[in-house]
Amino acid sequence: MYKNEFDNHIRNKTVSNSFVFFGESAFLIDMYTKMLSTVEDANILTFYHDEYDFNSAKAHLSQGSLFGDRNILVIKSQKKIPKKELDILLALAHKNPDNLFIYAYYGSDHKSYNNTKSFKKTDTMSVRFFHPKEYEAQNILLQIAQEKSVKIDKYTLSHLLKIHNGDVALAANEIEKFQVFDREITTKDVDVLVYGLGEVNLDDFIKKLLEKKDFKEDLKTILEHGEDEIRILTAITSYLTQLYMFNIYIRVNGAPNALEILGYPAPKFVVEQKASLAIKIKPQTYYRLHELLLENELKMKSAHIDKNAILFSTLIKLQKLL
Repeated sequence: MYKNEFDNHIRNKTVSNSFVFFGESAFLIDMYTKMLSTVEDANILTFYHDEYDFNSAKAHLSQGSLFGDRNILVIKSQKKIPKKELDILLALAHKNPDNLFIYAYYGSDHKSYNNTKSFKKTDTMSVRFFHPKEYEAQNILLQIAQEKSVKIDKYTLSHLLKIHNGDVALAANEIEKFQVFDREITTKDVDVLVYGLGEVNLDDFIKKLLEKKDFKEDLKTILEHGEDEIRILTAITSYLTQLYMFNIYIRVNGAPNALEILGYPAPKFVVEQKASLAIKIKPQTYYRLHELLLENELKMKSAHIDKNAILFSTLIKLQKLL
């Protein structure tokens, strides 16, 4: 089923006690997993990615709580659980309606869990979450804002989403920043408080820099928005470090894996973009680039230095090394 149908079950209190969540939106998978597993006095066992152990998971769902509370099993993984093991865990949840089982699958093999016949022996609810559309993302953010007692309208939330290129997860993380205000949040507040605008521009700027394109106007705009020269250098260093990690992983394994490289699932287009950039730079070049950036960062931290001049000079040298 899809999100809308599942929401109706939640509203009507007709949800099961076993769930398989999958799809394109890791944010929604996380959100619904947290929503359903937040049960007072529950005995919860959570496995993250490679921590999964079938015998421990089976034992947790098999036993009843000594104090009459619910046993909750949550498995979060980008790897598929073997079908026989998943069937056993779902069957155990089916036998004991007091317990609850959530399998949050972050991988890309959606066909395996998009077939309702796979779960016909139990009451398992298999839900596919797509990236929320703009109006859905606005409603999600509005709900989060209300929960945190933040006064903000949909127009301002739309502005916040645009700053983060429609990434509802990044936008949701910003809501807490607005809790200090005892008034309605405006778009100006968003521009001032949310560093996302700088992050997005800086990210685009770094990509342009590494593609050896003219960066002067972009750099001028970034500096006019209040970015610090040292911060720009450290951001480039951090970006290159991440690309180097992609480069090494691809050389060893043949293809990128965001979860293992970054520690979290990333959108497919982001992974492909970084992988494409990463393999264009030779390992020895990464060393020289890092050396250049770190040396000039140190220079900038010295007293009475023209940081702007050093930054500009460093970026020109960086492009020559590529």
